[in-house]
Amino acid sequence: MYTSFFGLREKPFSITPDPRYLFLSERHGEALAHLVYGVTESGGFIQLTGEVGTGKTTLVRTLLLNRMPNNANVAVVLNPQLSVVEFLATICEELHIEVTHNRGSVKALTDALNRHLLEAHADGRRTILVVDEAQNLSPAVLEQVRLLTNLETAKQKLLQIILIGQPELRELLARNDLRQLAQRITARYHLEPLSRDETAQYIEHRLKVAGALGEVFDAGAKKEIYRLSQGVPRLVNVICDRALLGAYARESRHVNARLVRQAAAEVHGQLEYSPWLRRVGIAAGIAGLAIIGVSIWSVTREAPTVSAATAAAAEAVTAAEPEMATEPETGVQQEAVAVTPDEPPADDELPAATEPEPDLQEQLKLAGDLTSTNFALAVLFEAWGLEYTTGGASGCAQASAAGLACLYQRGSWRSLQQMDRPAILTLVDDDGNDHDVVLTAIHDGYADLSIGGVDVTHPVTAVTDYWFGQYLLLWRPPLGMEISLGRPATGPGVVWLRESLAAIDPVRYASTNPTSDVFDADLEFIVRTFQRDQRLDVDGVAGQQTQIVINSMLATAGTPRLTTQHLAQD
Repeated sequence: MYTSFFGLREKPFSITPDPRYLFLSERHGEALAHLVYGVTESGGFIQLTGEVGTGKTTLVRTLLLNRMPNNANVAVVLNPQLSVVEFLATICEELHIEVTHNRGSVKALTDALNRHLLEAHADGRRTILVVDEAQNLSPAVLEQVRLLTNLETAKQKLLQIILIGQPELRELLARNDLRQLAQRITARYHLEPLSRDETAQYIEHRLKVAGALGEVFDAGAKKEIYRLSQGVPRLVNVICDRALLGAYARESRHVNARLVRQAAAEVHGQLEYSPWLRRVGIAAGIAGLAIIGVSIWSVTREAPTVSAATAAAAEAVTAAEPEMATEPETGVQQEAVAVTPDEPPADDELPAATEPEPDLQEQLKLAGDLTSTNFALAVLFEAWGLEYTTGGASGCAQASAAGLACLYQRGSWRSLQQMDRPAILTLVDDDGNDHDVVLTAIHDGYADLSIGGVDVTHPVTAVTDYWFGQYLLLWRPPLGMEISLGRPATGPGVVWLRESLAAIDPVRYASTNPTSDVFDADLEFIVRTFQRDQRLDVDGVAGQQTQIVINSMLATAGTPRLTTQHLAQD
């Protein structure tokens, strides 16, 4: 999704172990050298250990694809949670050894393996066994692995074994009953995480492999990534991927430290503050309690009028509030206002102090359980004139029954304005908690939100600090059919597409055959032109986003809009 925005050919921080992205730090270079030594020398064991996510599997794949001798036969065991018989059978299958009799016998399997090893040795070929996640091997299987090294000629071992595992493998091999196996390990290496400088180099390396031409993560962002990941490559990948999504949602081509912390909050479920902020927070906490107290008092004074979908929740909140004198109000208020009492104040009374309006962060926390998905769906359904039922079918199923469809994806403010529909935004507060709120309008750099049924307005820049681009909206498919239209589709949907595009621009999107119900090359060209004009993905297929934008430009009746806050009539 964000690749074209940053000028990348592909996602640079996928957690799939791809040898093309191997970054040979000093530690990874030494580890790979140990593996290469293991496949070029004869006999014994090679042991490679490292914490989860440090790049062991990527090193193994690099070894198998790029560094393996031409005369090597390789068996790879990826799932070591096997019995002795299953383990031997897996090795035979990997080496394409046929066992015609007594496949459930350890002796039959071992004999077949031994014959194969002797034949391979006679042909000048080496046989290598690689066991990944070896810390999960049972003691019985480990003992069988040791016995396999007894398969030998007078001069050399016939089987070279490489054990790859987490640090628990070292503890397992340190057991007294496995000392015979441990003594046969000829090379050991423990892979450590990256240093801070190596982490920064690792990030730049992966971006360059993916096609980046300039700097995307600034120096502060790289330092934060190291602090939050401690140099573990897999965690670096996950945090960087989320940070790029967040930058894309904000339409920013650079990632800073704050965005990295918010990305880590989304990954870990809680926000990781910098050490300096944690020290400052101790002093600020006392003052913060007083501010929150004033904010709560301010909110409880407002008693806004909410929709029928939010009334029950509002009553529950009101019941829990302390008793206080209030004045009747009308409508939903977005700012605290002074209420004129029936009687003028006494001479000795002081004027009421102006109470600060809670910021977005405070409003999210004060709303609490009222920012659940179900509550947001109720508000979104109400915008479409529908009633949402909790405890029954899913929200999208209920929408489908009403002739609507769900669009759930990540995007930016520009894409939301293009869709021009109220949408549920998932905001992440500073504690890492998710809040589903409803975006009801965008105007003059401000966003109107419904938070727990209460309407508030905040600058788009303020909302951006808590939004990573995730949203859900409802839309009405043409003719009630949620289908993509492309070659060689036929039917009334194609006619609708031709007529709709022509209605938007009778010249630029005019079809040479306006009544045809066949999606031909001419219509594909028109669709591509429209997508290019609207800065959509140009694929020549009228999918969900293209159809939604068409409906928005036609101002389809009965559709709530972000730009008007009302149902479009024509």
